[in-house]
Amino acid sequence: MDLQQIGLQHPAVKAVQHIQHNTAPNRHRLFVAEGLWAHNMLLETGAPIDTFLWCPEAIYADEARVRAPQLAARAERAYRISPRTLEKISERDKPDGLLSLAALPRWEPSALRFGKSALVLVADGVEIPGNLGTLIRTLDACRADCLVLTNRRTRLTHPKVIRASQGTILTVPTIEFAEVDDAADWLDERGFTVLLADTDKAVNYRRADYSGRTALVVGSERYGVAKPWYGRGYGRVAVPMLGSGDSLNVSVSASILLYEARARKAAW
Repeated sequence: MDLQQIGLQHPAVKAVQHIQHNTAPNRHRLFVAEGLWAHNMLLETGAPIDTFLWCPEAIYADEARVRAPQLAARAERAYRISPRTLEKISERDKPDGLLSLAALPRWEPSALRFGKSALVLVADGVEIPGNLGTLIRTLDACRADCLVLTNRRTRLTHPKVIRASQGTILTVPTIEFAEVDDAADWLDERGFTVLLADTDKAVNYRRADYSGRTALVVGSERYGVAKPWYGRGYGRVAVPMLGSGDSLNVSVSASILLYEARARKAAW
């Protein structure tokens, strides 16, 4: 490919660094994709590619050489960079000469449609990017319908969210509400039974009722589910703690609850 070569001072390279470090506005919800696997996901899902950066000297897989022209053709703009520039901006050890800025999809709450036994997870105030990415990956694995975010504390474009989600952030519908009451109203209007993950005054997760449309609410790593959720009269569900600890990691507890709900709905 005959692409213009650019260096560290070029605006496209600086844009990658701004996205990685969250040092500039990101109104287009761009994230950094690195390596062959991530770029195959971009091609498979049709994700918009804003900028493609190619370093042929760093390619070690034949497939990457095949994908590079396809990615350049799909991107709004494409450039060549040196191994030194790639090393400066990459967060991976061997990104296979491929690095892009791509855009996350946007889903509107009003446009989502649900079946009679829909399964939704609400992540309220989750702070650790790796946990949020793992939640998205789990939603994909158990075929849940969507992720709802309230009191968001970490950006969806964070590199650790992207990596932990294993690319499923491109396919799992994710919506956000500024206020808990708005999210709760949205769920109520669609006939969801809402269950709060809490060990206090809760039903054992094996005995909970997951029939119909179910929304599970998990809270932040430090503070749990936010108080406004408790003012709606929703039920509570808990995973028993049999040791000295009083709680599980939020992504672990959410995985247990989601799979139990899916097992009941699918009559496993």
